[in-house]
Amino acid sequence: MATIRPSGERGGGVEVVLTDVNPYGSRTLVVERDETSSVAYLCGPGGTVHGAVWLANHGPAPAAIDLSRLNSELPPAAPRANTRHPDGRAPLGTLRPLWFEEGDGVALYENDELLAVIPGWADMSRGMPGYSRDAVGESPFAWSLEDAHEGLALQLAKARSYWDWRGSDGAWASFQQFVMGHLDRTAGNPGRFWDAGGERLPTVGITERPPERDREHTILSTVGMSCQRMPTVEQYIDRPDAYARVELAVATAGDARDAARLFLWLGQYPWHSVTWLGHGHTAKWYHRPETFPLGSAYSGVILLSGLPGLPDLSGFTFGGDAVRWLWLVPITADELRLVAENGYRALLPHLSAERLTRAE
Repeated sequence: MATIRPSGERGGGVEVVLTDVNPYGSRTLVVERDETSSVAYLCGPGGTVHGAVWLANHGPAPAAIDLSRLNSELPPAAPRANTRHPDGRAPLGTLRPLWFEEGDGVALYENDELLAVIPGWADMSRGMPGYSRDAVGESPFAWSLEDAHEGLALQLAKARSYWDWRGSDGAWASFQQFVMGHLDRTAGNPGRFWDAGGERLPTVGITERPPERDREHTILSTVGMSCQRMPTVEQYIDRPDAYARVELAVATAGDARDAARLFLWLGQYPWHSVTWLGHGHTAKWYHRPETFPLGSAYSGVILLSGLPGLPDLSGFTFGGDAVRWLWLVPITADELRLVAENGYRALLPHLSAERLTRAE
């Protein structure tokens, strides 16, 4: 399978004409060109290519794939049968990116006309490049944008609407108020509030719900994760609208400030690592065991929804999607291995009610 990758600054007349980083800092769009062709790459940290798409030929198209250009790490030229402009077209005009809400895919516009899309599931190693306006049919470098436009149009409209809203005055404050009001009704009266996002997107806070009435433990929840859909969900779930937005919660009888450190660890994780969190997923603590916030006996957490003995936090929606609250339950190193080998259901009989509500 032919592959393409950015040539960077290795000469050969290749010019970088656009570089743009997604709002979460986890993906970079790079557009390169030389006298022969232009191509766009979707790169991760360190320059790893996660997706790529040919954009245009600027001279006569070859009859077949020009392997010499690939071996020289130059932008590929689409074969004559796979381009709408077999004689070539002028250099690209003004380019503007539009990132997907999740940050794992991007659309590229030329003079405000859709030029190409690299979706989050693009994978050159599996023969799935992005979509290009000038492409005809399917080649290793690009698939026809016209053939996929109907399916992509709604996603692009949602992305544009989301970023317009996110950049408007009062957007975050309004969202925070809605989430806090929902938690007031389902988790009790609020206590302290901490910032868990720093200066990076997504914006995430932590709300505390102290013990009250017959509840002896404190409830902590993130506020802000559900403001944007998680990346890659549609690659694994048939109904991403029911799983793409989450908040995290934990119940503790210990110091709430210690438990809150779990959210500093996981609150922005999906967007910075381009992945998702769901029911039954586990996460191993990244630091020394004795520093684990819920006690050195544990080595990580399992994420579970709808647990007995804990408040039902369901019922909140945003952007037309249901928001799922996932409870962080501490588990040992042996339990992490059990889940890895046998799935999360093998662990459930071993989780006592005390473990769910009195982690400390």
